Amino acid sequence: MGTPEFAVESLRRLVEGGYNVVGVVTMPDKPMGRHGSVLQASPVKQYAESKGLKVLQPVRLKDEGFVEELRSLRADLQIVVAFRMLPEVVWSMPPLGTFNLHASLLPQYRGAAPINWAVINGDTETGITTFFLQHEIDTGQIIQQVRVPIADTDNVGIVHDKLMMLGGQLVVETVDNILSGTVKAIPQEQFMKENEELRPAPKIFKDTCRMDWSKPLKQVYDFVRGLSPYPAAWTELVQPDGHRLVLKIYEAVKVPAMHALPHGSVHTDGKTFFHVAVEGGYLSLLTLQLAGKKRMGVADFLRGYRLADTYHVE
Repeated sequence: MGTPEFAVESLRRLVEGGYNVVGVVTMPDKPMGRHGSVLQASPVKQYAESKGLKVLQPVRLKDEGFVEELRSLRADLQIVVAFRMLPEVVWSMPPLGTFNLHASLLPQYRGAAPINWAVINGDTETGITTFFLQHEIDTGQIIQQVRVPIADTDNVGIVHDKLMMLGGQLVVETVDNILSGTVKAIPQEQFMKENEELRPAPKIFKDTCRMDWSKPLKQVYDFVRGLSPYPAAWTELVQPDGHRLVLKIYEAVKVPAMHALPHGSVHTDGKTFFHVAVEGGYLSLLTLQLAGKKRMGVADFLRGYRLADTYHVE
């Protein structure tokens, strides 16, 4: 059960490994285009159909018709990767249970966007976890974990791809261990350090992605990394006349420095660099996108848009 590209790698490993995949559950096709007249299949559906697998696309997971169709497949084990929260009637169905692949070191970062929040928070390590489903989301007993370093230059896209590849292998290993009866699932509480604070990973919305220029240099830098390449951090470029332009930021570097400029002040030569003043230095913007325009490097941006130190961002 899964929808995005992250889940395809796990399904591919199972198919190529010769496991008997009796069915694939994914989201209904998504309306695309200006009028929503074109339906686009999920990456999981596209892969599943290319391999001749049976695909189920329920609108409601409690729908009796879907539940009966799922039950008729008589699966021994169910695997969830980047999908919706399952009702008990679904996750309790197979005799060997249902396990989930989660892109964090549980119990940290329970929720919809664990990779983003690990990078936003400046973590130097993350990982992947397989665990058995139970009533509360992302709280089931842990089967296996793999730890993965996060480099200071990694954005969420890079970390996503690392975890996707390792996750596919971990799913296969977890299946093998369940089938062989060697699994010893462990409560998540045993993975917590004393007095450790749990960090959540809630879904990310547009307002979540707005830059806060009052924060220190390292935090604003990590914020950009944690939202790149998708959905991207954004800010408003304010001109001297008060006119505002929405600006997405895809890539930046830290420039530690002493200065007395207000937070959000723009410092630029108008040709090669675009620095924004923050506590502890400047965030040097490298790849940008104005609303309605294509993504571009800072030099191209400055050539097409006359920027001066009288501008600021909010």
